[in-house]
Amino acid sequence: MTGIFTKALAEFASGELLPTPLAMSVGRLSALDWLACGRAGAAEPVSHILHSMAAAEGGAQQAHMFGGGAAPSRMVALVNGTTSHALDYDDTHFAHIGHPSVTVYSAAFAMGQQLDRTLSQVLQAALMGMELSVRVGLWLGRDHYQVGYHQTATAGAFGAGVAAGRLAGFDASQMAQVIGLTATRAAGLKAQFGTMGKPYNAGLAASTGVEVAQLVQAGFEANPDALEGDFGFGATHHGSADYKSALDGLGTVWMFETVSHKFHACCHGLHAALEAARELELAAPEVAELQVRTHPRWMLVCNQMAPYTGLGAKFSYRTVLAMLALGVDTAGLDSYSDETCARSDLQALRKRIHVQADDTLAETESVVTLLRRDGLRLEASHDLQSVVELSQREQSIRSKAASLIGEARAEVAWDMLHKNVPSSAFAEMFGS
Repeated sequence: MTGIFTKALAEFASGELLPTPLAMSVGRLSALDWLACGRAGAAEPVSHILHSMAAAEGGAQQAHMFGGGAAPSRMVALVNGTTSHALDYDDTHFAHIGHPSVTVYSAAFAMGQQLDRTLSQVLQAALMGMELSVRVGLWLGRDHYQVGYHQTATAGAFGAGVAAGRLAGFDASQMAQVIGLTATRAAGLKAQFGTMGKPYNAGLAASTGVEVAQLVQAGFEANPDALEGDFGFGATHHGSADYKSALDGLGTVWMFETVSHKFHACCHGLHAALEAARELELAAPEVAELQVRTHPRWMLVCNQMAPYTGLGAKFSYRTVLAMLALGVDTAGLDSYSDETCARSDLQALRKRIHVQADDTLAETESVVTLLRRDGLRLEASHDLQSVVELSQREQSIRSKAASLIGEARAEVAWDMLHKNVPSSAFAEMFGS
């Protein structure tokens, strides 16, 4: 017997309801952002490792990989999900603190190419999957994340599965099977943050989505109640079963419309502090002391005190704020390096930066207080949930994409995302 939550999700994912025009617009922006992050991430060591694995395994060339080449769709989802998250520069949804695009787009494009679907079909399926991943994340609740699970990998796997299933034309019964089978495969820990294991979590979720959809398509039968039933995913993974938040407005309210995009190449938990600090116009010679107040949830996520690697720097308030004050471009991919962390001026400055938890702040908010050497004290705050007009968001994301993959390629991709071309035509842009 299928549970209430699974039934609602399966009916939503297989129904005829389509995303709102705003959700589609935001979805296109996220697709462009995902493409840019994936192409740029193909130069990362973790991408090379997975490419080597794909080459060694061989198999049918069903879909394109970031960095060039083709492989079976399940492997492509693993490679592309990992690669597009390698820079930690992709979008985040703060309703459940997860990265929707890297898992769901990676699965949807892999499955879409295998099944010869159009770009419009892939975008719609991905939006359904990303919306569902946020809803599953809400249902699991903050305890699931706080205890150590990585929502991108866990909730994201369910979104990847239903996106792949929608492209396969699944009905509600088959979607329930997808959700149930995903429950036994979804995995990922925050313990991997600051290592190659974090982007690999996203790749695992994307690969799981494709694999599960392929199995259900072949007639595989699982327990459709394995998400919320006894001994199910929620019960065994510290889920709170928050039905109200998770199902509120499902089908009429598209939560993906409020996804947040990154304009600093580091953990999204650091961005509010960086934006607040930019308002203070930090300059290292003037900084006597810098105080940062942030939501307690981020203290165990991105408060590494003195990282010595570029990956670790992406999860350190003290390091990124010191970078900003020293004029190091926090949007630059090359800025996050072992060499940056080894700079003596950076190490000296971050000793004067102090971070403390403040449970009166929203998870998307930070307050930064600067004490200058002349005795002047200044303060600024920023909330990432502040409303940004769609036109402004488009301009920022298109500019970001141009900086990552070149203006000409970014413009071609943006134009293509508004046309109903074969998904394989868009995917050919994944190559180097």
